[in-house]
Amino acid sequence: MTTTRLGRGTNSVNLRQYNERTLLQRLRREGEGSKADLARWAQLTNTAVGSIVQTLEEAGLIESFGRRQDGGRGQPASLYRLNPKGAFGIGVRLDRTSIETVLVDLSGKILARQAHDLLLPHPQKALEIVRRDVASVLAVLNDAERQRLTGIGLAQPYNLGSWLRELDLQADFRVWDEVDFGSLLAQAVQQPVFKENDGNAAGIAELFFGVGRDTSDFLYLFLGPAIGGGIVLNGEGLRGTTGNAADVAMIPVPPSKLASAPRTAKPWDILLSRASLNALSRHLRHNGVRVNGRTDLETCFERGDPAVREWLDDCVDALVPAVRAAIAVLDVPVCVIDADIDGGLVVELMQRLDEGLRAIAPESRGAPRLLRGSFGADAGALGAASLPMFFNFSPRADVLRGHFPRASEAAHV
Repeated sequence: MTTTRLGRGTNSVNLRQYNERTLLQRLRREGEGSKADLARWAQLTNTAVGSIVQTLEEAGLIESFGRRQDGGRGQPASLYRLNPKGAFGIGVRLDRTSIETVLVDLSGKILARQAHDLLLPHPQKALEIVRRDVASVLAVLNDAERQRLTGIGLAQPYNLGSWLRELDLQADFRVWDEVDFGSLLAQAVQQPVFKENDGNAAGIAELFFGVGRDTSDFLYLFLGPAIGGGIVLNGEGLRGTTGNAADVAMIPVPPSKLASAPRTAKPWDILLSRASLNALSRHLRHNGVRVNGRTDLETCFERGDPAVREWLDDCVDALVPAVRAAIAVLDVPVCVIDADIDGGLVVELMQRLDEGLRAIAPESRGAPRLLRGSFGADAGALGAASLPMFFNFSPRADVLRGHFPRASEAAHV
């Protein structure tokens, strides 16, 4: 896609590319703006902004859609916004029990989807499923639109072969820890593939398409079969040395007191065993409630099943000190909460978590502001699809350093 190479070259042109991406970010956050607005927001001259706007408009990334009628003197200013059809991304979300593929446009709208609820098969079988799904979602684009595809994002949990006891899975995923599925996928579909931990990817989706429009620093938590997370600092996703930054599932917590919880001889367990939808499903089944998928979990929550209340008490009891510790280390003002199901879960979890955090807030320290996530069950797949968008269009510091990652490098940025 030619638009992803805007401004490559010398240091001065690297700065221009950074400014181009900054203007795209401002339009994404504000929704619309004139050249004067953009110059003020980016602290650039009108001449510099005029040149950048022309380049972005010619590349099809932004569009003029009218003029501001404010009653002032002179010719009304032209208004610009992102062109949703200016770029497209495909997201592939792999989980231990599902495969999902989506196509999104530059506004974050999901245009096509393929999903499979199944125990993750051998990588070669999964590759064939994903290859067909990529072809299926691409079919909704015409030839000109396909030229604007920025790549494929791949989001999956790391260490797929681990923690099967906590997840109640009778399976052997160890082969997945030995395979570079991103490279296999790139070769199979002849597209650049950007890989990321699924929690980090969902956090990037919030940064790019969700709450990141208003805040550039937050801890992101997603309650799915396991619990995942992401960290955004200064508008950039924090990865860590191994890509496991915000791996909140591994935070040590006291063992659960629920009779349904797997027993451990260790004095400490991990947050995954208590704060996860798998722990909720396990506790419901232990109490004789039939559960088969997310819809059943939502129904149980909506009707106030006693076993749900017991799990929620146990979940919050573990989650409150874990979040308090994370906030103490990161010093971010916001924690974003999302989940694979709704039925009132997210609202009540946020309320209980807020109460718990305020109750244990140390002297001279307050509780973080809690915000609801933007995407619910779509967070993982949209997070994957946001990866090529993020690496191509976000004003990251690497752009100023002249580092424009190839897809194979994206997992290490």
